[in-house]
Amino acid sequence: MSEIKNFLYVNRKAPYGTVYALESLEVVLIGAAFDQDVSLIFMDDGVFQIKKDQNTEASGLKNFSPTYNALGDYDVNKIYVEKESLEARGMTIDDLMPLTYEDEDDDWAEKSSIRMVSADEIRDLMEESDVVLSF
Repeated sequence: MSEIKNFLYVNRKAPYGTVYALESLEVVLIGAAFDQDVSLIFMDDGVFQIKKDQNTEASGLKNFSPTYNALGDYDVNKIYVEKESLEARGMTIDDLMPLTYEDEDDDWAEKSSIRMVSADEIRDLMEESDVVLSF
């Protein structure tokens, strides 16, 4: 039996209105806590999950977006954002939360976890992954 090496979580849904975004985040954190090699993709309306300055007060829903800041503490530092999805929604990388990690190989320098990728690069990431879970 072969060993599962890496997990890719694909986030396609807006952060509120369904349970997908919150459940994906919880599963990612649990997997990372058990030393899974975790990568995240944000595409389609999923890019809104990591939009900075989210305010859910008017909706009455709890804003769980600050939890994304914990990803670096769980060694989740491979976060991919589809460029075409951002552009289609009038967004740039500057509209996203500054998700970071500390690089132990570079004297613990703080580095961005977010990488902008094309749709073609996302297809490659999916093909290279052992497990792909879509939320």
